[in-house]
Amino acid sequence: MSTRPTNNRPSLGRSSGILLHPTSFPGDYGIGALSSAAAQRWLDWLESAGQKLWQVLPLGHTGYGDSPYQSFSAFAGNPLLISLEELTREGLLDEQLLVQAPDFPRDTVDFGWIYVWKWVVLRSAYARYVQAARPEQRADFSAFQDKNKSWLPDYALFMALKDKHDGAPWNTWPQPYRQRDGAALDQARQELAQGIGLYEFTQWVFWRQWRIVHDAAHERGISIIGDLPIFVALDSADVWANPELFTLNPDGSPQAVAGVPPDYFSATGQLWGNPLYRWDVMRQDGFAWWLERFRATFAAVDIVRVDHFRGFEAYWEVPGDAETAINGQWVKAPGQDLLRAVRLAFPDGRIIAEDLGVITPEVEALRDEFGLPGMKVLQFAFDGDADNPYLPHTYNRNAIVYTGTHDNDTTRGWFQSSPPERQDAVRRYLACDDAAVTYALIDAAWRSRADVAIIPLQDALDLSSVARMNTPGTLGGRNWGWRYSDADLSPVVAERLAALTREAGR
Repeated sequence: MSTRPTNNRPSLGRSSGILLHPTSFPGDYGIGALSSAAAQRWLDWLESAGQKLWQVLPLGHTGYGDSPYQSFSAFAGNPLLISLEELTREGLLDEQLLVQAPDFPRDTVDFGWIYVWKWVVLRSAYARYVQAARPEQRADFSAFQDKNKSWLPDYALFMALKDKHDGAPWNTWPQPYRQRDGAALDQARQELAQGIGLYEFTQWVFWRQWRIVHDAAHERGISIIGDLPIFVALDSADVWANPELFTLNPDGSPQAVAGVPPDYFSATGQLWGNPLYRWDVMRQDGFAWWLERFRATFAAVDIVRVDHFRGFEAYWEVPGDAETAINGQWVKAPGQDLLRAVRLAFPDGRIIAEDLGVITPEVEALRDEFGLPGMKVLQFAFDGDADNPYLPHTYNRNAIVYTGTHDNDTTRGWFQSSPPERQDAVRRYLACDDAAVTYALIDAAWRSRADVAIIPLQDALDLSSVARMNTPGTLGGRNWGWRYSDADLSPVVAERLAALTREAGR
């Protein structure tokens, strides 16, 4: 795959694309990775299907529960996505280690198994780097460290301390580490130098490999939509290194946490558990931490989807010891001031507002003030109300329409599990039979007035519920683990999408 940099960044315009997280790439080592072969096949297929957009989930270093929305850092990439084949080609890994790889499942990610094995291999790669890296590799690593010194040292030390404490959350560490005592941290940097080096090394490798994939997308006229979760995990380098920015008790436990009230996905709401921001403190330095987050995300992708955008207008505050999200309250956030600062810092930055859930006129006004496109999900449309805002005939142009998102069932699975009255509404509105329902929804999205239409790859392949990416409010199981096979990316499916895209003017 070519590594030629390019400034060819197509605008959104009237366009379409596919939602697919890199963990879902096929491959031999248990999880999708940023390998040249898998990424090139994917991008070639996407181009042959006439698509201009590729949407990914957050790329962060995942922790408990494996959710990309709960990571150990808002800035670090996920080392599990590193291509081991690329490391062997760069002389940083003994190929024999790959020959001895376990027989991982091909259709899903077993995160527990892959986590243990892959970190053994990555440690071996780092050891080889220390012993035998070429001068140009050392120079590039050093430049990466210097460029990312605002977050990389804290992240690497945080992860090394987690290893020292057997993975325990930072707010359970001994007080000198928990409260970042200077002398204790200086001593830890000396004692844990090897672990710190490992985590900095894996970040260097991850972002080098992602840049190759990103450049390859641009060469094909494809822009990447990334995802910026509005909240960060409590057990993260971000909260540990910046406790003054979050609503914490003296022991590091959260005074209050984020979530959403009862909604389409859950009768008890969703209790996310993320600590809430001290917006008063953030305002004092012009939202510097937020601007750094946006800067890092814009450097990684072309378009930023802000997850849970409504939290910039008001957020659902739940007591820190609550067991469900039912007993919370809406609290105002300074979204207008924050977005003004973002617009000033990134005047050409393209942002999508994930405006699903409990949306008020105030949220819509904030979104519209900054001209941000919102999201329309067709699976939310068929409740019998002709004015349902998710029905295609109600859309304005400045919108992104999806058949479903990573949190929805596949369209095939959704339809099959829907009550009879919803199935009837779908058949009537789309004038289709049951066998054709998935592509009838895709067709409706593509032909709608919305500027952008996006579908999960699972819907392009018309897969059942077994291919669902995530079920909100649940842990474990097959969440986040779905993978496709090379055979799934057929020319027939590509041409079907390409023809529809041409006909719909996308």
